[in-house]
Amino acid sequence: MDVSKYLDLFLEEAMEHLQTLNTGLLNLESNPNQLNLLNEIFRSAHTLKGMSATMGYDSITQLTHKMESLLGKIQERKLLLNQEIINTLFQCVDLLENMLTKIREGETPNVDLKGLLDKLTVLEDGQVVTELKTKSDLEKNVKRKNSQEQQQETLEIQFNEYENSVIHEAILKGFNVWKITISLSPDCLMKGVRAFMVFRNLENIGEIIKSVPSVQDIEDEKFDHEFILFLISKQEQKEIEAALSISEIAVKNMDKVKSKKTRANLPQDDVKMNNKTTFVSGNKHKVHQTVRVDIGRLDKLMNLVGELVINKTRLEQICLANDVPGLNEIIEQINRITADLQMVVQNVRMVSIEQVFNRFPRMVRDLTQELGKNVELILEGKDTELDRTVIDEIGDPLVHLIRNALAHGLESPEERKAVHKNTMGILKLSARHEGNRIIICVEDDGRGLDLEAIKKKALENNLVSAAQLEMMDEQAIINLIFESGFSTAKVVTDVSGRGVGLDVVKSKIHALSGQVFVETKKGQGSRFLIKLPLTLAIIQALLVKVQEEVFAIPLANIDETTSLETNQIKNIQGQLAMLLRGRVLPLVYIQNILEVPGDKQAAELNVVVVQKGEQKIGLIVEELIGQQEIVISSLGKLLSGLPGIAGASILGDGKVSLILDIRTLF
Repeated sequence: MDVSKYLDLFLEEAMEHLQTLNTGLLNLESNPNQLNLLNEIFRSAHTLKGMSATMGYDSITQLTHKMESLLGKIQERKLLLNQEIINTLFQCVDLLENMLTKIREGETPNVDLKGLLDKLTVLEDGQVVTELKTKSDLEKNVKRKNSQEQQQETLEIQFNEYENSVIHEAILKGFNVWKITISLSPDCLMKGVRAFMVFRNLENIGEIIKSVPSVQDIEDEKFDHEFILFLISKQEQKEIEAALSISEIAVKNMDKVKSKKTRANLPQDDVKMNNKTTFVSGNKHKVHQTVRVDIGRLDKLMNLVGELVINKTRLEQICLANDVPGLNEIIEQINRITADLQMVVQNVRMVSIEQVFNRFPRMVRDLTQELGKNVELILEGKDTELDRTVIDEIGDPLVHLIRNALAHGLESPEERKAVHKNTMGILKLSARHEGNRIIICVEDDGRGLDLEAIKKKALENNLVSAAQLEMMDEQAIINLIFESGFSTAKVVTDVSGRGVGLDVVKSKIHALSGQVFVETKKGQGSRFLIKLPLTLAIIQALLVKVQEEVFAIPLANIDETTSLETNQIKNIQGQLAMLLRGRVLPLVYIQNILEVPGDKQAAELNVVVVQKGEQKIGLIVEELIGQQEIVISSLGKLLSGLPGIAGASILGDGKVSLILDIRTLF
């Protein structure tokens, strides 16, 4: 069978399972007593194993199989969880990610697995790896383990402590515990498939807590024609038998299991483990139904909506020019349909920022161990949605900000203790909607930015002169950290201090039509605020006329509009300006900046006050046409990157209007 056509789907789902493994292991590391967290980790490893086996990636299958085997031993309480096991499982996840990256790049995922597989085998055997002196010791333990597995045979069904406690808890809650012996027809050719159908049907009405032989052996068809399942369910025998009405299987017997132990005489472990299982009748976890859609198809759909918007505008102009009866009603209908269609398409493109946030807990865990710091990561607003295009681009800037916060912002435990702070630092990553924008905040309670160090480094790197520095306010000095090549790190490490980072953050966010701001207090911490548009496809804009040209200014950049007579324009040291409510506002003729041809003079000018951060300037135009919804179109590769121009849009009369990039105009 040709499986290459399923490669994209395999890679996408495999990366999701890797994220689940990462998140599950992080939660388990924080809560080692809650072994119920193992279930999701085990399921992801098991699913990944099955997927990779189907695709023919034997190395991934081998590694996930050994992971699953180790996790199974911990689930069955035959092995105690420790930090060595957690660290080894993290190594496995990293290696799996490495192999998937190679597959994505068209390479064969060939890596040396022997060392890690041997390590997993030794851990599964209950030995601490650090106690093994030599390689020969490791090999002897692996051989001994394999020999034990071959000789071991299960003579009778025995429940471990965890299974006993689950059975006891279920019976106390009024559930039935059934021992079901399934017998397959002797001439059944696909025993594994029939067994899978049994498991699937039973899991719809209850929870299977044990199987004899093991689930793995049943999947691999390592059994004759019978296997035993233990099911916890509210259902009675008739309902269970109805669920098992599958061809080529028969229910040989079905008996109720009785609890022979009370809570008082359940054996206790040396390690406190929270193994309590809560059963709630009739309540199942809600699974969100999703459809995977190629982003190219969504882009095409968005382009069609864009054309519809253009034609709607054209229809409005025809109506104004000709006043044809009945057109008003048509326009109202098109307005409604277009608005609904636009909203639907935008919502389809919207993706939860959770998939970006989920990559950071593991990163913070590894970096804090490397830096020797204690940090609590707080994530807020993971359900906040924004355009998929923005989602794909915002990850790298956030990585830079988080790494900087860990390396520069947050102090070591000793430093925090010396200044009477909690030795556990706080790093907070949050997202929220604010109008038609999304606000992402990276905040820490560390040492804050040192203004004197910033000044010194700016002078050393010739970013500004001493005279310029004297004229700058506090916020302008802080903004110097976004200049290329700026770094105050005293030591160059793998984490930071190479003078690369915040300038990349700034340029990346500006490329997304966003803004980045910094707030800081020395000794108390820093906050980086990123403001981004929800979507980059259709925006609200103000159309203005300069000579015979029409330009579009995004409403998000506009503070207000006002009128101005020529004699109100002042010249202050060569800079045009006006007084606006007692404040001096710099003025700029768009005609001069963009070199628009024409010499038409207007008695009264219009000023569009635009802002970038805390700065404001007035753009002088001849005429304000009005607010309009416009579709952003790219100018193509040849004209991309023009200062002052963000793109173009087709207006209702068929003419092209350039969209001004206010950021570069400043």
